[in-house]
Amino acid sequence: MNLSIPTNHKERIISFIWQHILLLISLNMMTFGVALCVRSCLGSSVISSLPFVLSLAGPVSHFPEWTIGGYTIMMNFILVICQILILGKRFDPMQLFQLAIGFVFGWMIDLNMFLTSALTCDTLVSKLLAQFIGCTVMGVGIALEVRCGSVTMPGEGISIVISQVTKRPFAKIKIMVDSFLVLLAISACYYFFGTWLWNVIGIGTIFAMIYVGMVVRLASSHLGWFDRLLAYTPGFRRYIFGLARFIYHRERDDSYDR
Repeated sequence: MNLSIPTNHKERIISFIWQHILLLISLNMMTFGVALCVRSCLGSSVISSLPFVLSLAGPVSHFPEWTIGGYTIMMNFILVICQILILGKRFDPMQLFQLAIGFVFGWMIDLNMFLTSALTCDTLVSKLLAQFIGCTVMGVGIALEVRCGSVTMPGEGISIVISQVTKRPFAKIKIMVDSFLVLLAISACYYFFGTWLWNVIGIGTIFAMIYVGMVVRLASSHLGWFDRLLAYTPGFRRYIFGLARFIYHRERDDSYDR
């Protein structure tokens, strides 16, 4: 698809803003899916498994009593540091923007955890439904986030860096990184609680590792409408300017009537 590329400076600024508005919508979808997976009590998503364990460990250990989002922000920060250590001088400073994306992602997890606080899954059916909807929404959100073409999430960023350095396929490295995060979460369960927390890392986590990737691949092949929306910046600009002119003229006409 040939997307129109703005050449005017103002249009580039508006294009950048519009791109990141859509990115925020995508991140919100992802974090809403994460929150639903946590509420299902069948197992959180891979990206939130370790932060979930650490958030539960706070009240019973020397670890800070942070939220899932707070520990997610810390984990994303560490992942970016790891990228810098691996690449050294080859690290692109623009990739530091991952820190901002990681911060917003963590903050939105806490926001959606709050918004879903009234959701209780007491039956197996409700748990399965929450897990299925959460993974589906998360997968669609990831597909949209990738399509936005901005800086990647730190979780994907570290996989890309390792893939580049080791010359191994990204998909395999991504599976290895996800598995490593889950193993860390399991280890944290035993360290802090002496047992496996099945409501944190359970069958839902395994389901998320498989199903979310399937949703991303399926959704990515049906996002022509999103490409057009992403490229609709000039029309968006005219709409905003037109609305501003309408309001201005309406107020001026009202002042004349008075």
